[in-house]
Amino acid sequence: MASARLIRIPTLSVDGTRDAPPGSQDQLAEFLRRQRRILVLTGAGLSTQSGIPAYRDASGRWLRRDPILYQDFMRCPTTRRRYWARSFFGWQLMQKAAPNPAHHALARLERAGRISRIITQNVDSLHHKAGCKAVIELHGRLSAVSCQRCGAATDRDQLQHKLVMLNTDWQPEVLGYNPDGDAELDASAYPGFRVVDCDACGGELKPDVVFFGESVPRARLAAVDQALSRSDALLVVGSSLVVMSGYRIVRQARRLGLPVVAINDGRTRADEMIDFKVGGNCVEVLDQTITSLLATPGTQVSSPRTP
Repeated sequence: MASARLIRIPTLSVDGTRDAPPGSQDQLAEFLRRQRRILVLTGAGLSTQSGIPAYRDASGRWLRRDPILYQDFMRCPTTRRRYWARSFFGWQLMQKAAPNPAHHALARLERAGRISRIITQNVDSLHHKAGCKAVIELHGRLSAVSCQRCGAATDRDQLQHKLVMLNTDWQPEVLGYNPDGDAELDASAYPGFRVVDCDACGGELKPDVVFFGESVPRARLAAVDQALSRSDALLVVGSSLVVMSGYRIVRQARRLGLPVVAINDGRTRADEMIDFKVGGNCVEVLDQTITSLLATPGTQVSSPRTP
């Protein structure tokens, strides 16, 4: 049976663009109750309550000063040293991060048969830690590292141990933490840091994440397209959708005629394509709504839809 269509009444923002119509938690609960197979797209806002900083503020403004570009990482040893020096401390923050109530709520909704796939723009693996199974990590994961010459894989925890042993006398001051396992250091700290290369061939190591300036692998994009074709609706959680890889998913969902709902504290790049948006803390909103939904007597649990 086709999903019921939502009535979209966008409003004009102060800059003349269209804001998504505001929605309530009751509307969100009804949306989740009505859809058989929901595709969920999550962003950095979902993980901030787990202690991982976000990229942007509520208005979409960039909070990070100097992200490392893929091209610079590959061609410049100094840039790689800068990255791994910052990651040396940033990874310690990522190791401590634990799934928050929203991650666990999505895992419960998945077990109830309501979620087709979860696509996350985050690289923190918190969906997996919460017990989610059907996850597409759009931008990869920080916990895995591979050699860019021979392809040999290593675990990030193992690499951290090697970095610790190689830099026992290196103790710079950490000025702050950025998103995705990145710490802020003074420029004078980088030259003293020793980088670990591939044990197999001596090649350059890189975390298995999509850097700025790097493309999402085609196989991953194909998996996203397949997930869209097998879903009845799209729910966006904690993402401003400024990055094209996330925005593309919303755009494709609209082309397929899927209803799109967002939970986000602030504007998104795709506001004009969203049926309604629930503001506030996305972790609290999602946890409360899913908990209430699954506790409602008579809530229908659908079976996975076959291709």
